[in-house]
Amino acid sequence: MLRSALLLFATAHALFALGQHLPDPDSILIGDRPRPKVLLVGTFHFEYYDLDAHVTDKDKRVNVKDPARQKEMEELVDYIARFKPTAIAVESGPNTGYLMERYRTYQRTDTLARADEMDQIGFRVMERFGLDTIYGVDAPTLVGDLYDGPDSLLWRPILDSIYTDWDFTSDDPVSKRYKSFYTFSDDYHTDHTLLESFKYHNAEKMQDRDYGAYLAGDFTLGKYRGADGLAMHWYSRNLRIFRNVQELPLAPADRLLVLFGAGHMGVLRHLFDCTVEFELVKFGEL
Repeated sequence: MLRSALLLFATAHALFALGQHLPDPDSILIGDRPRPKVLLVGTFHFEYYDLDAHVTDKDKRVNVKDPARQKEMEELVDYIARFKPTAIAVESGPNTGYLMERYRTYQRTDTLARADEMDQIGFRVMERFGLDTIYGVDAPTLVGDLYDGPDSLLWRPILDSIYTDWDFTSDDPVSKRYKSFYTFSDDYHTDHTLLESFKYHNAEKMQDRDYGAYLAGDFTLGKYRGADGLAMHWYSRNLRIFRNVQELPLAPADRLLVLFGAGHMGVLRHLFDCTVEFELVKFGEL
């Protein structure tokens, strides 16, 4: 018995020692090369556009223009400012002229007329760090391009067969749990300061579990229909967002703030974790 225990200990020790000396792939893939740093900030949509599958009840919506919430907004922006961004990318298409017009109005009047997070957070960050550009890196989905593209008559019957019953109204056990989860999330927003809420919802486990909602409900349609639908819709959009970031004119010393709806973070964080082109900075460690 003692001999077996000693052998087990020796084996475990040898494996641990081997693990301590495993070569780090980053020594080849990154080395001492400087890389742009990226901070992902997942947010709820301050203007509650009601375009997502979950719609927050009217009595649980945070009014970020309330004076008390505006003080919290300053605290949140102060925290984000620790990152010292040199560039900012937001959930907008590439034509951001409408945002720049709103930003110039803010500069002239010192007033933020809109509750939108691009204004409340983005414009404050731009002004603080003297940024003159706001990049729109949102993207359409593959299924949308195919459905409305030049060959749509060919694609639509195929896509319709894939997306039959894809309606975000599933009542399977996991989806029911997520409905409770969303209620909890809404309550957390109303019961905590903006900074507290952002720290909580930008924690990695929260982002992972949030993304888990996409792996239930409509995802289980047919054998692969749900999986294919998710790939052509949500995953396609986020991969394209990442591709748009890759194409930004960033220098190795740049620090990019990416401000997007929190639902995107489960995919985007994985992409920025895996790439060797950027260095991901964790929101909770500023």
